[in-house]
Amino acid sequence: MIVMDDKILSQEQKDRIFREEFLPQMDALYNFAFHLTYDDENSNDLVQDTYLKAFRFIESYKEGTNAKAWLFKILKNAFINEYRKKSKQPTKVDYEEIVAYQDEDDSSYSSYMDLREEMFQSMMGDEVTIALNSLPVDFRTVILLCDIEGFTYEEIAKIIDIPIGTVRSRLHRARNMLKETLRDYAEKLGYEDKRS
Repeated sequence: MIVMDDKILSQEQKDRIFREEFLPQMDALYNFAFHLTYDDENSNDLVQDTYLKAFRFIESYKEGTNAKAWLFKILKNAFINEYRKKSKQPTKVDYEEIVAYQDEDDSSYSSYMDLREEMFQSMMGDEVTIALNSLPVDFRTVILLCDIEGFTYEEIAKIIDIPIGTVRSRLHRARNMLKETLRDYAEKLGYEDKRS
């Protein structure tokens, strides 16, 4: 039994919170994880780690509050911790993976649809996705959380553990970076900058 808000939660209550409030966020968590890692396996590991930690520390979650923001914060912290751990390790190369990759027929990948492509299909060209993915992780994160996931500035500040002014500043700078990167692309599509 876990004590939460002076209540004792049974296993059934914990399971219900997990099932009703946490599990519906899985797709959004995966999309965010994929944009942080660019790797399907690492994204799945990150989401799985997030759910394990969420269940383990369910007593610190207040039922009925913003489960999505709480889970995104756990995921973001897990990503940062893993990134720090990997950055201290020397680069490893799996020789068997390289050989297997070279031996595979490239045509087997023709039916694969990239998550980013699926997510933005019919909404924007590859240039926009490439520009978004080229942003430094701090700027890409605020764009994803605000413009893709729809979090408020206050929620983003809590998820990333930075002041709300920093969220606004990073978002402004990220949007300006995207604007500069995509200027030529927009002109090719017929958009004109009427500000003079």
